[in-house]
Amino acid sequence: MKRLIFSLALITLYVLYVKADVPLQPDFQDDKIVGRWYGIGLASNSAWFKAKKQFLKMCTTIITPTADGNLDVVVTYPKQDRCEKKSMTYIKTEQPGRFISKSPRYGSDHDISVIETNYNEFTLMHTLKTKGSDVNTVVSLFGRSKELRPELVEKFKQTAKEYGLTDENILILPQSDTCMTEA
Repeated sequence: MKRLIFSLALITLYVLYVKADVPLQPDFQDDKIVGRWYGIGLASNSAWFKAKKQFLKMCTTIITPTADGNLDVVVTYPKQDRCEKKSMTYIKTEQPGRFISKSPRYGSDHDISVIETNYNEFTLMHTLKTKGSDVNTVVSLFGRSKELRPELVEKFKQTAKEYGLTDENILILPQSDTCMTEA
C-alpha cells in the first residue's frame, strides 16, 4: 500500500512538473483556432502509439466553439476500410491555450496545451494523457493544409524531443485522401 501511495505521489509530482514546463501560445485566441485542421505529425511514448504507429494515417480535425465557451473537437481518421470519428470537448482552463478533457471511452484524462500557432498555417500541441498510473506525453502537429513547410515539420520533431520523445516515438502521418472530406 505504501508503495502504491508513493508511486501515485511521484506521478502527481511529475504531472505538475511537466504542466509547469509547457509553454503556451502568447495571447492565445480560441476563436482563431476553430475550423478544419489536418493531422500532420504525431509523437507519443504510449504503448498504444507504438502498437498502432504503422497503421496511422493523416486525419481531419474539426474544432467548433460550444455555447459555454469550450471547444468541441471531432477527429475523423481512416481505420481499415472505413472512417472512424472520435469526439472530445476541450474545456477551457484559467490559462488561455490550455484545456482539459476526459475520455469516458478510454478512461483517460488529457491536459492539452497549444504550444504555438499562427492560426492560418499550423498548430503545435502538447498533451499529457493520464490513465490510472500511466502518464504519456503526446505532441501533435496540425496544418490548415495537408502539407507544411519543412521547417515547421522540423520544429515539431525538435519539440517532441524536448519532451523526451525519441525518433521511434515520432511519426509524420502518411497523406491519405480517405476520410479527408468528412466533417
